[in-house]
Amino acid sequence: MPISTQTVGQKTDPIQHQVDARWIMAYAAGLGDLNPRMMDTANHAPVVAHPIFPVCVEWPIVLAAARLPGSELATMEERARGVHAAHDLHIHRPIQDGDVLTTTAEIVGLEERKPGAAQMTKLTTVDANGQPVATTWQLGISRGVGVSGEPRWTATPPSLPTDEGTEPCAREITLSVPPGMGQIYTECARIWNPIHSDKAYAIAAGLPDIILHGTATMALAVSGIVNAFIGGDVSRVTRLGGRFSAMVPVPDTLKLEVYRLGRDSVRYRVRNGAGQEAISQGFLFW
Repeated sequence: MPISTQTVGQKTDPIQHQVDARWIMAYAAGLGDLNPRMMDTANHAPVVAHPIFPVCVEWPIVLAAARLPGSELATMEERARGVHAAHDLHIHRPIQDGDVLTTTAEIVGLEERKPGAAQMTKLTTVDANGQPVATTWQLGISRGVGVSGEPRWTATPPSLPTDEGTEPCAREITLSVPPGMGQIYTECARIWNPIHSDKAYAIAAGLPDIILHGTATMALAVSGIVNAFIGGDVSRVTRLGGRFSAMVPVPDTLKLEVYRLGRDSVRYRVRNGAGQEAISQGFLFW
């Protein structure tokens, strides 16, 4: 069934989370990133979360947005064909132990593209005082699914940095995806999508096997960049994102290619073991 443009402009009810050190440490450990700023509760109190951690509190809201009127007509088979296509996360301040966070989602755009229905969702997270913590512009594409109604947008997403060209790789970093990482990341992030942890479900969805979460691939890249270029100071990251372009099997060995260095930013790509760009047009600002 096509997705109706009546979804555009609709908002979910808010969902609240209590963030504690256990969740922050588990997320970092699930990535194999033992940065003391995220792990050492004795010398770094409160510990701060990995820059990609907002996806953890956003996940329940993403599921809620899929149930907004106009989206609920999609069949389970059509839902299984949905992919996370692009991510643009703006970090207003680091998440830390003890935060009480409230997240809402608004569908701000829907149009039909060649691959399928392209939907832009704005995810907003605030703290207990109503102050902004994170804002994410998330593009999802339901492959082979149509759109009912004319293209509609209620907000214009920020432009993504797109200065990727033929520039050579300035620095290459190897990233490891160990066996079982799909299941480990699922539990540590509390993001339960069975294509990343259940082989039978993944195959039934048309995939060759379990694939790694796109946000896990991006988080590995962010860890590599933060540790290599800003001394491991995760609290300095202000914006990050990119496009998810190819699957990452589990296990695999990835290549993080940093191809442009700025005073306060980098551009990067991540290639999977087959040489395909798993993340293209990647960027990170601090």
